Amino acid sequence: MTETAAHPRPADQRDGVDDEASTEHPGLQPFLAAETVVLRAPAQAWSSDDGTMGRAAVHGFYLGDVRLVDELTLTVDGRVPETVATVAVDASTLRVESLLRGVDDRGADPGVRLSVLRSVDVGGMRDRLTVTSRLDRELTLTVALALRPDAAPLELVKAGLPGGRPDDVTVAGDGARASWTSDGVAVSLDAAGVDGGAGGAVQHDGTRLVATWRLVVPPRASASVALALTASRPSPVVAGVAGPLAWAAPDPAPRDDRLARWLDRAHDDLAALRLTTADEPGDVFYAAGAPWFFTLFGRDSIWAARFTLPLDRTVAAGTLRALARLQGTASVPDTAEQPGKVMHELRQQTLTIPGEGVSLPPLYYGTVDATPLWVCLLHDAWRWGLPDAEVEALLPAAEAALAWMRDSGDSDGDGLLEYVDETGHGLANQGWKDSGDSVQWRDGRLAEGPIALCEVQAYAYEAATHGADLLDHFGREGGAAWRAWAARLRDRFRDSFWVSDAAGAYPAIALDAAKRPVDTVTSNLGHLLGTGLLDEHEEALVAARLVSPELAAGFGLRTLSSDAAGFWPLSYHGGSVWTHDTAVAVSGLARAGFVDEARSLAEGLLAAAPSFDHRMPELHSGDDRGEVPSPVPYPASCRPQAWSAAAAVAVWAATHDVAPPR
Repeated sequence: MTETAAHPRPADQRDGVDDEASTEHPGLQPFLAAETVVLRAPAQAWSSDDGTMGRAAVHGFYLGDVRLVDELTLTVDGRVPETVATVAVDASTLRVESLLRGVDDRGADPGVRLSVLRSVDVGGMRDRLTVTSRLDRELTLTVALALRPDAAPLELVKAGLPGGRPDDVTVAGDGARASWTSDGVAVSLDAAGVDGGAGGAVQHDGTRLVATWRLVVPPRASASVALALTASRPSPVVAGVAGPLAWAAPDPAPRDDRLARWLDRAHDDLAALRLTTADEPGDVFYAAGAPWFFTLFGRDSIWAARFTLPLDRTVAAGTLRALARLQGTASVPDTAEQPGKVMHELRQQTLTIPGEGVSLPPLYYGTVDATPLWVCLLHDAWRWGLPDAEVEALLPAAEAALAWMRDSGDSDGDGLLEYVDETGHGLANQGWKDSGDSVQWRDGRLAEGPIALCEVQAYAYEAATHGADLLDHFGREGGAAWRAWAARLRDRFRDSFWVSDAAGAYPAIALDAAKRPVDTVTSNLGHLLGTGLLDEHEEALVAARLVSPELAAGFGLRTLSSDAAGFWPLSYHGGSVWTHDTAVAVSGLARAGFVDEARSLAEGLLAAAPSFDHRMPELHSGDDRGEVPSPVPYPASCRPQAWSAAAAVAVWAATHDVAPPR
């Protein structure tokens, strides 16, 4: 994904919010770990656990890449309800329970409560507020919801910069509705009555919209009001999916309750992360994650679909077709497009990252690994039972992808795949560790590109050999040539990547521009196992390294060895633990026959899962389990995230000896 240095809104852009209650500071990346989210891609709502919005920079209601509301507060008879419980019903529904002691009797037991049920669907958000009383007298209450319309593009929210405010906010003639437009998204607010009750009155004070209701609660009864936000964008590039996600039941059932709970939460989150391209609604894929990546990502969507193949192949099929339709056909330096190349990300418009000199076109191809991974997904989907007719229809795209590896992916003709940003405004690092400091020497120096990553060579080897299997099966030419190409890559890798330290031999993370092996020990090693790139002895060396105390933190696999100069447990790619990265290693270890090592790393993730209520985040701290009792959150970690959720299936399959039928 595209990681950027993001910053919250400056304090002077957060008027009306109690800044003393926030621990965030202007100019720093927004923290997400303590915030609450409900979502149904492409819509999402971020709030405090009491359901209000405005205390944190990420708060608001979004559709796609624009925030439509950035503040929402609630009062009953002028008082703020006292929240006592917040329950996530599912990924798209939140229930907040509060007490209204200001209108209650003086007894010790609470007699009046407020329940707020928030639900998000693919095009809106609805809050239903229900007051329940056990009192013997009627209550007449004034309920007020105040919200502030916003029009901030997502990249400005992520960068902590103020966006524009809508200047066309209007209240409808009936007084119960309002509307505005934010960055091309049409938004409407409806405070109409619930269950035949009286509607609310909406007023605009120039900054906020305030909906008020006169709520009459009969003795020992309940009464409700509701506020609905609906939003739509003309000509969107992606669209939401409303139906259920159909997974097969895990067979065998998970033996560990932590894994069973993680699988349940993953199913729920992945159902809410599904999207399609607007022009092909039948081809479903997983959006990369909330809040910043509600769109199609080549690498992320492929890995998530690949992980979940044991339980569902329909999303894999949709992902393959969606990416094939966007496959490169020409050489366009400004977008990094090349013939046969699989795209990196799809956006509604150009994504400009403030202060970093990065500007990505709406359809951007700056990734080195999505193309071979696409071929690997096609092969795996075929092995898991994707019908031959569907596979055969995608073989021209597979042949183009293979040709890209040989022709454009290997830009200097040395038999290895490398990357470099030729535009000056694209991503500097184009593997899955795409932050600026992700490829560094053991002494902390940054490697200079073009960069040839070790795991990309493994993906390419696997794509070439398994692509050859597909070509042979369907009677197409080229299988022998691709096996010969893969054999040459394997020899080149063995000659170029292996280095040694006091603990023995291991593959370097990458080759730099001078073809020198960059000597850090990293989690990238886990991606080599089970691909065929290494022989048995080499796989044993890698397996031992993966479970060494320098990499195995106890809550998963560190991205960087703790003995490297650049190690820091809260570094994005330099010592943290990524759920999907550990799951790749677990799967590779199992495929290579290292069952005990696979279970050891899997246990680390399972030990971490309860701390995150079994919704595994994008990443967490790489602190040693012997030093901290539970994993420390990476405070800006996305959640839910598709490949972190899907990793639950990969861990289940690897630890329960689940294999494809062919």
